[in-house]
Amino acid sequence: MQQSYNSTLLDNAVAQLSRLPGIGGKTALRLALHLLRQEEEAAVSLGQSLIDLRRNVHYCKRCHNISETEICDICSSARRDPTSICVVESVKDVLTIEATHEFHGLYHVLGGVISPLEGISPSDLEIESLVARVADEEVREVILALSPTIEGDTTNYYIFKRLAPYDINVSIPARGLSIGNELEFTDELTLGRSIINRIPFSDTFTAGH
Repeated sequence: MQQSYNSTLLDNAVAQLSRLPGIGGKTALRLALHLLRQEEEAAVSLGQSLIDLRRNVHYCKRCHNISETEICDICSSARRDPTSICVVESVKDVLTIEATHEFHGLYHVLGGVISPLEGISPSDLEIESLVARVADEEVREVILALSPTIEGDTTNYYIFKRLAPYDINVSIPARGLSIGNELEFTDELTLGRSIINRIPFSDTFTAGH
């Protein structure tokens, strides 16, 4: 049962803040009390920015990255290489790879990885829309930049088989990434080098089998 702080408004604020990932009751209370100590404009500005975020940020219809327009800035940029698509699990991974400044192609956000234990099947992910892009666009390479976990490798293999009918290169970042690590926690230098030195996915499959 949530602790009561003798103020319904404070109780409600703490309850809402504690719903955020990684925020427990004590942290939520500390944040709420911090906002009370600030000028009213600061709290209003924070609240409005969150409302604007929820109302006006959507997902790109092409790659499923976050966007304030129908097609995101990366997809619409003439400076990006449209023949190369980097497949990632989440929007956070796009931000992580962009921070390396080593990849200049386009992205495709799956929205997760295949995980039978969590009830996530291929149909729950943006895999078919990736296949459609490969079929319809002038794609020469698909880089499978998923976290090197069992679920990530399972998803890699599934996508590799789905793309087999198309005449494209399918690669993965070099395995300088530690097995089991999430992509977003990899340092930028290691991640950047692993993308530059990417290897054909078929080579790793052959070596592992």
